[in-house]
Amino acid sequence: MPLPFRASAAVLAVLTFTVLPGTVHAAEPPRFAGVFGDHAVLQRDAAVKVWGTAVPGSAVTVTFNGAKATATANAAGKWASQLPPTKAGGPYSLAVSDGIATTTLNDILVGDVYLCSGQSNMEFTVRYTTNAGAELNTSNDKLRFITLDRVAAVTPQSELSKATPWQVVSPQTVGDASAVCYFMSKSLAKTENVPVGMIHASWGGTFIQAWMSQEGLSTVSSYRPGLDALNLYASDRAAAQTQWAAATQDAWKATEDDLATKLQWIDPKFRDNDWKTIVPDVIWESSPDPDLASFDGIVWYRTTVNVTKAQAAQAARLSLGPIDDVDITWVNGVKAGTTYGWNAPREYDLQAGTLKAGRNTIVVRVTDTGGGGGLYGKTADKKIRFADGSTVALPNVWRYKISGPIRPGAKVEGEPWAVPNGLTTLYNAMIAPVAPYTLKGVAWYQGEANVDSPVEYQTLMTAWMADWRQKFDNPTLPFLIVQLADYGPVASQPVNSGWARLRDSQRRAVKADPHAGLAISLDVGDRFDIHPTQKTVVGDRLARVAQSVVYGKSATPSGPEPVSVTPMVDDLIVTFKNTNGGLVTYSGATALGFEACTETDCTFVSATPDGDRVILQGANRVGVVKVRYAWADSPYVNLYSKDDLPAGPFELRIGEMENNP
Repeated sequence: MPLPFRASAAVLAVLTFTVLPGTVHAAEPPRFAGVFGDHAVLQRDAAVKVWGTAVPGSAVTVTFNGAKATATANAAGKWASQLPPTKAGGPYSLAVSDGIATTTLNDILVGDVYLCSGQSNMEFTVRYTTNAGAELNTSNDKLRFITLDRVAAVTPQSELSKATPWQVVSPQTVGDASAVCYFMSKSLAKTENVPVGMIHASWGGTFIQAWMSQEGLSTVSSYRPGLDALNLYASDRAAAQTQWAAATQDAWKATEDDLATKLQWIDPKFRDNDWKTIVPDVIWESSPDPDLASFDGIVWYRTTVNVTKAQAAQAARLSLGPIDDVDITWVNGVKAGTTYGWNAPREYDLQAGTLKAGRNTIVVRVTDTGGGGGLYGKTADKKIRFADGSTVALPNVWRYKISGPIRPGAKVEGEPWAVPNGLTTLYNAMIAPVAPYTLKGVAWYQGEANVDSPVEYQTLMTAWMADWRQKFDNPTLPFLIVQLADYGPVASQPVNSGWARLRDSQRRAVKADPHAGLAISLDVGDRFDIHPTQKTVVGDRLARVAQSVVYGKSATPSGPEPVSVTPMVDDLIVTFKNTNGGLVTYSGATALGFEACTETDCTFVSATPDGDRVILQGANRVGVVKVRYAWADSPYVNLYSKDDLPAGPFELRIGEMENNP
């Protein structure tokens, strides 16, 4: 489905090379790594790491604003050094020379640099936000951004996949900037009066596990078998695929009923004459078939395509466009691959001999776990491209059969090397090439893809922050986290919400980290759209978090935070901090969304604010052991601090004291 995210095309950066008169320079001139470029922003008041390539063994000198740093390229032609701290300012030139040739980057500013990462709500661009017209004519030389190409890799990469330019905010560029990152940076540039650089690396529909390094993810023991398989895949793809298929066969079979019969649908000889027909270019919810309009689960697709004898003898690539959420694809009964991610284009390499002269059968099993679903790419994107450059279009009309919902409790297993949601794959291709760029902080908007495992997210998020601090060589690197906005059904009765549990995992991970802060966005989401357009408020709230966590200012970073739940006769008292003068409720005198819970059940209770406390009337009943607040996918909330910041969801046991540093 077309969504308001950044374009994936990259523009080649232009570099300036100087060769000294009377010299011959047959080898490549020294270069900076791809994350450095014209218009870049370097971090102020800190030693700035610089690195790049040169002739092996050559000595290079980096010059910047009167400062010099030297390095020697190793046997692989890699060099690294660092520049001394510089005050905010510019523009300057940044150059590297080996004494024969020089590469110069121009219009470099010094200010604060933020890495903005996550999934689609970080990817969401300015041009599609609420009131975008107020921004699209903006010019601001102090705001610059670089948007990294979306690419995955099974091993860490030392360089970006494409030359990617830094861009100065202008009417021609601002619409393509990450909206959350831009609005945060715009606010910080104003309050701190310094340039702000934004390194944007995000990919919609992605898990946090894809953004962690192997060293970081291996600290979570349950992922070690997958990492072992990933390492095998890097050296022996076929062996890894065979091993992983065997290891996950039982889990895959558990996802649907009567799988033995359905596996026959893969066979090219299977007769699908009684299956329905469809042009698979829209999500199920937009399909003319009413059975698909509100369906989440598993659907099988089949089609055939004819190729020539000459084409069948070649290696080829099968393109299916995006599929929401997970597919397994077979060609002539042989598995071509599987991919996770609702907006990831499916591209599968076919070895010579996979296709046969004449008719070939393609089978796609699609699993949708919620929201939009299906094989929905443009018809023109569905094709086979051969090694000789020729292409064969796939048919417009396919056959399909609804298999049924995913079995309760079944887990959809993904391959560790899947694109984009393999283990470590996005760290390897998008983060490793820019580490250790000197940063002021990291802004993170992610978690929607992990709501099926919300408790685990606290462990993963804690490990991820430690991981990136190690990779960026900064043990106190600040993390600014957006707590997930409201999305999905409202609740008329207490429910066990994965979204609420994940929000609480985010809260707890941040609470335990002295260098992290949480921006609550529960009141600016859209329960009908997982991509809410009100990004200005989110960016401004991140900037407020930064004022406290990054810049050490006295402003409270976020809204009211729970401290404790204590009994008082028949009532329970929830005490908060960061109320900035007291708690307030909107549209009524009572606070919505409080629940008193036993170990098995929860009940809505009346809640009245009183200064920094909320009194839960009559909630201290037999068996009640904990309190929940705003515990739903899309809760209605009306509890705020005096300065208009919302309280976020939480679950707290009676007598438990929150660690509030």
